Amino acid sequence: MEIEVNNGRLLSLGAGRLRTVAAILISEVNRVIPVGRLIDLAWDADPPARARGVVHNHVHRLRQLLAGQAEIATRGGGYVLIADPCAVDVNRFRELVSGAREAEPWTAVGQLRQALGLWRGEALADVPGDRVRRTLGVGLTQARVAALQELGGKLLLLGRYGEVATELTAHLAEHPLHEELTALLMRALQASGRQAEALGHYHRTRRHLKNQLGIDPGPALSETYLAVLDGKPAAVPHVTGRPPAAGPRPVVPYAADRPPPSAGQVPPAVPLSAARLPSAVPPSAAHLRPAAPSPVAQLPPAMADFCGRAREIAALDETLDRVPGPGCVVVAGGGGAGKTTLAVHWAHRIKAEFPDGQLFVDLRGFERPPMRPGTVLGRFLQALGVPDATIPDSETERSALYRSLLAGRRMLVVLDNAGTAEQVRPLLPATPGTLAVVTSRRRLSGLMIRDGAALVTVGPLSADDALELLGSALGRQRIAAEGAAARELVERCDRLPLALRIAAARLMAHVGWSLADWTKKLADERHRLCELSAADPDLSMETGLSLSYRALSSGAARLFRLLGLVPGPDVEVHAAAALAGQDLPRTRRHLAELCEAHLLEEQAGGHFARTGLVRVYAGKLVASEEPPADRDLALRRLSDHAAGVRTGPG
Repeated sequence: MEIEVNNGRLLSLGAGRLRTVAAILISEVNRVIPVGRLIDLAWDADPPARARGVVHNHVHRLRQLLAGQAEIATRGGGYVLIADPCAVDVNRFRELVSGAREAEPWTAVGQLRQALGLWRGEALADVPGDRVRRTLGVGLTQARVAALQELGGKLLLLGRYGEVATELTAHLAEHPLHEELTALLMRALQASGRQAEALGHYHRTRRHLKNQLGIDPGPALSETYLAVLDGKPAAVPHVTGRPPAAGPRPVVPYAADRPPPSAGQVPPAVPLSAARLPSAVPPSAAHLRPAAPSPVAQLPPAMADFCGRAREIAALDETLDRVPGPGCVVVAGGGGAGKTTLAVHWAHRIKAEFPDGQLFVDLRGFERPPMRPGTVLGRFLQALGVPDATIPDSETERSALYRSLLAGRRMLVVLDNAGTAEQVRPLLPATPGTLAVVTSRRRLSGLMIRDGAALVTVGPLSADDALELLGSALGRQRIAAEGAAARELVERCDRLPLALRIAAARLMAHVGWSLADWTKKLADERHRLCELSAADPDLSMETGLSLSYRALSSGAARLFRLLGLVPGPDVEVHAAAALAGQDLPRTRRHLAELCEAHLLEEQAGGHFARTGLVRVYAGKLVASEEPPADRDLALRRLSDHAAGVRTGPG
C-alpha cells in the first residue's frame, strides 16, 4: 500500500500499525469507521489495553501527513477519511471495470488494461495483520481475477488470441489454481492453432489441483479440455464492424509457417507467447528468420514543423562516422526538451542507411509500471517474424534470440523514454550494423561506462530557434509584429519545445490575446506552471518535472525542494550543503543525482545552474512539502553560511 500526494511524493508510513490504520481508512474512504472496528482489524481481535490511545496517535500522525491533501474527521465514535473516491486506486479500478462492462469490446480492453495496471502486487501485502488482509484483501484479489477474466473474454471476442496468452500466462504462473483463467487461455491457444500448448496448460493445472487441494478440475475446465482434445474450434463470438482508429499498426512480417490473417480476422496487435522453445531441438536464428520479410517500419511520424537542433543533429551524425561506431546513442535531456521529437526526426533522416527496418518502443521508464524488457523483446521478436509458439519464456532467452536475428542486418532500434540502463541493456544489439537510439530524462551513465554508448545532451533551444518554432505555429508575421513580446515569451518558457508548443496552442485557442497579454500571464511565477499546461494531463510542464522529481532518491528530492528557497538561477555547492544541513560529500552526491536527472546543470567553479521553470517548481514543492520550521531553519543555515563567506576565515 502506498500514499502518493499530488506532487508524486510517496508518504513514509513505516511498517507498523500506522500502515494498518491508514489501509483501513483508505479502503473505506468517506465512510465512518468506529474505533472498535479499527482496533479489531489492526490487532487481529486481540488488542492491548492501550489500543484506543495508539489508534488516536496514529490518526493524529496521518492527519499531519495528509495535511493539504485529504481530511480525517472525527464522527461520533469513529473516524472518516474525506477524499475524492477516485483518488483511491481501488475505487478507480472498480470504476474502470464497471465502465468496461458497458463499453464496446475495443474500448473495454483499454479500460480493463488501465484498471489492471493500477495493481502493484498482492493487495495489502505490506500491511501488518492477518485479519485486515483477510477482511479487506480477499475481495480485492477476487475482483482482480474477475477483471482479468473479463479482459481475456473481450480479447477472445476480438480474435486477439496472442494477447490473451500474454495477459493470462504470467498470472497463472503465480496463481496456477484459477480454473476459469486456464480455460480462457486454452481457448485462445486452441483458436490460434496451438493445441499442444493448450493441453499442456490443462495437465499442469490438473496436477496443481490434485497436489495442493486433492480435487479434480471442475466442469468448465474439463469441458474445455475435451473440446481441445477433439480438435473443436473455440467458441469465439464473431465481431462485426471496425474498432476505433488507434493509429497505424506495426508492420508484422508473417513467417512462412504462419499464414496471413484471413479476411475479416483481426490480427493480434502485440502477439506474444509464453511457450518455451523446445529443448530437444533448439531452433537457430537462421531457422526462425522469415523468408524475405517486408522491412519493419515502426517509427512514429516525424514532427512536420521540426526546427533547430543543428548542434545536436551534427553530434548524432558524427556517431555514424566513427570507426568503430558505437552501437548505442543516448539522447538525454530534461522533461519538455524535445528528446523524442529529435530522436524520431533523426531516425527518419538516416533510416535509408538501415534498409532492414526500424523498431520503436516507448519504454515508459518514468511511469508505473514501466515496460519490462521481456515484454519488449516479445514484441520485437514477433515484429521480426518469429512465430508465437517459438518465442521463449525467459528474458535471457528472448534477448539471445533477438540479438541472433539482428546479426547481419542493418536495423535502427529506437528505445524511447528509458528509465534505467538495466531496462535498456537486454534490448541493445550485440553486433555491428544495427544502431540503438535511446532517449531518457537521465544520462544513463552506465550505458556509456559499461556499453560504450555515445551521449548527446538536449537542452533548451537557441533564442532564434525558439522564435522560429513559435513562428511556425502562430505565423511569422505575428512574431515579427510583436517581436519584443515574442522574445520575452520564449524566455518565460525557458526556450523548451514543449512549453513553447503549449503556449502556442493556448494563443491559437484565444485569437483575441496578444503575445504581450500571454507574456504578462507567465510573468506571475505563482501561476506559470499552471498556465503551461493543456487539457491532456501528460502535456504539462509540471507533470514532466514531477516525473523526474518522483524518480529521485529521498535525499536528492529533499535537497531539490530546499533549493526552491534560493532565488536566482544557480547555487554554489557549499551553499547547498549549508541549506540542507549536510556534509559536502553527501551534498555532492545529491547534486550529481540532480544533474543526472537534468534538474540541474553543473557549471565551473562548483556552481549548479537551473532553468526558471525548474526553480519555480522547486519553490512550489518547498512551500507545500517542507514544514515552516524546517524552511526557516534551512534559511538560517544559508544566512550563516553567507555571513561566513563575507567575513572570511578568522
